[in-house]
Amino acid sequence: MSELGIGVIGLGGFGLFALQQFIQVPGVRLAAMAGTARPAAVAAAQRYGLDDVVDVDRLLGLPAVDLVYIATPPFLHYEQSKMALLAGKHVICEKPLALTVAQADELVGIAQRADRLLVANLMQRYNPLFDVVAQLIERGPLGELLHGYFENYASDESLPPEHWFWDREKSGGIFVEHGVHFFDMLTGWLGAGEVVSAQASRRSDGCEDQVHCTVRYPGGAHFNFYHGFHQPARMDRQELRLVFECGDVTLHGWVPTSVHIHAVANESQTRELSELFPGARIDVLTTYGPRDRAFYSHGRHHDGYQQFELDWEGPQKMPLYCELLRRMMTDQAAWIRDRGHPRKVNEQNGRDSVAMACAADALARLSP
Repeated sequence: MSELGIGVIGLGGFGLFALQQFIQVPGVRLAAMAGTARPAAVAAAQRYGLDDVVDVDRLLGLPAVDLVYIATPPFLHYEQSKMALLAGKHVICEKPLALTVAQADELVGIAQRADRLLVANLMQRYNPLFDVVAQLIERGPLGELLHGYFENYASDESLPPEHWFWDREKSGGIFVEHGVHFFDMLTGWLGAGEVVSAQASRRSDGCEDQVHCTVRYPGGAHFNFYHGFHQPARMDRQELRLVFECGDVTLHGWVPTSVHIHAVANESQTRELSELFPGARIDVLTTYGPRDRAFYSHGRHHDGYQQFELDWEGPQKMPLYCELLRRMMTDQAAWIRDRGHPRKVNEQNGRDSVAMACAADALARLSP
């Protein structure tokens, strides 16, 4: 396959943003657009040399379309992904892959039987920080991971009460519509977890705007996920913290671009952290002499010669976001051309993140 032709279904603000990144990948071109008649979509079609914005059925019948990118609201993902797969197309779908586990399982089955690509756009795994944190957990310079949390204080400024986001039949609820990214990220670091508690709350107009759950991961670490859509856009912010035996690691942002570590460590552990975060600034808070190096935490003896704060700054969010989307398309396109290519994200990621989100949502329905 010399060129990979993309057909896009739905072209809202994010769909157009992602599309611009996808078609920068060598060997990938835009072949058709469908599902929207917004002026911006028509202008985008003209920008890329397309005659018009076609309907979905026509797009799926075009031989020039090899891969369908679905960027519609969540309640359309299952139906449109199924239609595309049955038409013999590969599929990249915006998160979530589907609204229920049964729908996700059906899609995965169709894709596997047809030998077609099916993947949700869980691009967090393409962030270089994802791999660095995975190494940090595996190599253990800060000891065993004990606990963590992700707190998402998101904006509702562009989400009026009539928006589909607040309609659970259309969005699946916050865990499903939004939480899948972070369930997938933690699964990548810690393995498959189990949701052990969940809660949800509504604001005065009945919109469910806050959800929280706790997931227990292999080895016993508990992780709390909180999503609240109640902030002005200028105050939209996120924080992810991992607590280890000998310190904690904090990442900021929806797409993390910076790291802050507060820890006590010995010489070799400090060197290991410096290797994981090259160019980081280390501010020493306290040094310990030979008689004070030994300390005790989590039932174990440790050795440390200094307490410090490490700060590492990566690229700016938006350029990084663009790069993650390009990496995602590059990875998936490589698999289409060579089934032996190992992907960072596959159909199981989309399915399993929906399963965890649905489990959290079901528990939240039981909570008073």
